Amino acid sequence: MSKLPILSKYLFIILIFLITISCVFEPSKKSMTSNISNNPNDDYSSSWSPDSKKIVFVSNRNGNPEIYSMNSDGSNQTRITNNSSSNYYYPFLSPDGEKIVFYSTRDGNREIYIMNSDGSNQTNISNNPSYNDYSSSWSPDSKKIVFVSNRDGNREIYIMNSDGSNQTRITNNSSSDYFPSWSPDGKKIVFYSTRDGNREIYIMNSDGSNQTNISNNPTYNVSPSWSPDGKKIVFVSKRDGNREIYIMNSDGSNQTNISNNPSFDIAPSWSPDGKKIVFTSSRNGNWEIYSIKLN
Repeated sequence: MSKLPILSKYLFIILIFLITISCVFEPSKKSMTSNISNNPNDDYSSSWSPDSKKIVFVSNRNGNPEIYSMNSDGSNQTRITNNSSSNYYYPFLSPDGEKIVFYSTRDGNREIYIMNSDGSNQTNISNNPSYNDYSSSWSPDSKKIVFVSNRDGNREIYIMNSDGSNQTRITNNSSSDYFPSWSPDGKKIVFYSTRDGNREIYIMNSDGSNQTNISNNPTYNVSPSWSPDGKKIVFVSKRDGNREIYIMNSDGSNQTNISNNPSFDIAPSWSPDGKKIVFTSSRNGNWEIYSIKLN
């Protein structure tokens, strides 16, 4: 009898075994979360350019907080401000890509500034020397800026034109309201408030009407930001014991932890193309900028 059929049988068994082994020991897929700033100093407060190709952020790598830009993969990190006597915080690019709004303490208090996207022409637009103005973001048409001020005794939300004119309070609450962010259609503003005794996420109309608690969680819920289609909100919560990144529908339903890390994850920002969220994390021992790729 020919030995070829027997040999073929054993070769077939060996082939099946090798395929099984390769499947069992297939290398795990790369994590959907990646460190993109990779710097031993502190990097934080990141936000996106309108085309999702660039990220602006704050870093203290040169001794004081300055604003930097980098490509969305973390390459080409470039300082765009250079003022050793000033501190820069929470930069946000305008939806038309031409300006950056931020707040600075260079005048002794917190003030809202804008500058060109290359760092030139830095201008104080809030001009309120007796109080603190901060936590600003753009309207979708780049014509208005929403911000927080304590000029009326507690922290309230205000709106002004992008040149600083027509500063108008739109909340009026004895507690404190923080971190406002405009919806993509310009009709809503999301923010967080201490009016319930803890920090909760609220939504209101852009004129300040119809203020509604949408997080309804007894712990700590802060730093909300809209998805580009306006259907979801990303935010930070401590409900699992530490600060984590969560996503929920814009009505507050389906609140889901997407960072799942025992370190602190804060300050999320959704990319305009809807594909990624950048945030700041302490998971490597210092503050770094991370990116989560969404399904």
